[in-house]
Amino acid sequence: MTQTPTPSGSPATPSRTPDVRRVLLVTHGDPAVTGGDLPALADAIAARGVELVLGEDELAKHPGLAHASVDRPDDVDLILVLGGDGTMLRALQRSVDRDVACVGANYGTFGFLTTMRANELPDQLDAVFGGGLEILELPTVAVETPDGRFVAINDVLVTADQLGRMAVLEWAVNGVPLGERGCDGILVSTPVGSTGYNLSAGGPVIEWGVDAAAVTFVAAHSLDARPLILGRGHEVRVVSRTRDVGSRVVVDGHVLAHLSAGAAATIRMAPERARLAILPDRPFLSRYRDKFGR
Repeated sequence: MTQTPTPSGSPATPSRTPDVRRVLLVTHGDPAVTGGDLPALADAIAARGVELVLGEDELAKHPGLAHASVDRPDDVDLILVLGGDGTMLRALQRSVDRDVACVGANYGTFGFLTTMRANELPDQLDAVFGGGLEILELPTVAVETPDGRFVAINDVLVTADQLGRMAVLEWAVNGVPLGERGCDGILVSTPVGSTGYNLSAGGPVIEWGVDAAAVTFVAAHSLDARPLILGRGHEVRVVSRTRDVGSRVVVDGHVLAHLSAGAAATIRMAPERARLAILPDRPFLSRYRDKFGR
């Protein structure tokens, strides 16, 4: 079996998912996307002696689903995700610092975080529920703002609070001032997030076994604004310096905090981890080739 690097860089055998007795279902935001497949899937799950658990949000999307329980949604062995990368991010947030992993079947558009296509799921149920998945411990980043602390699976973006306005952002690493940048934003991304907005902004891709984060300038009005890779323990401080306009802090695509002029956001790799389950024959580099090598 191929070994996956641990965050410290030393090789180690990836852990495996346990035999599953209770599975939490998380589905695409549009119930019509998955609704046609759910009755047969629920039957197949029940036939394997596994209890299918729904949270209140899923029950509202799929009322009357056979074999479904709403009992103890936080006490499950695995989170089964039917959706794309946005749905996977929602589920991974639920796995942060919990002893439960997420496995995904792609019902979305891109689905880089999912490990199988939707039509493969019925044939993979024995592997999914029988300990046939590998678990990856994914690093996260945390941002501290005047509005609170927030943890990101993908990335944290500091940008102007007014659409179309260039942000002027002062930044420093570990207390070392590195000047001001006129740009659309400063983005700090995890390895998982490195293939998202970071990639589109020209940032570096980080393999999922690396314990590091990327700092990338989005549409910088400068020729010397280049991405920076930082390992765990480093701290990025971003101060809003845009004249007459504040800044917003976007965490995994959601605006969660605002910075008035002179206020700061401090971003660092977080102690929390998210847990992603994958089929052993579909490691990061094969996904990278299949999704981006077109």
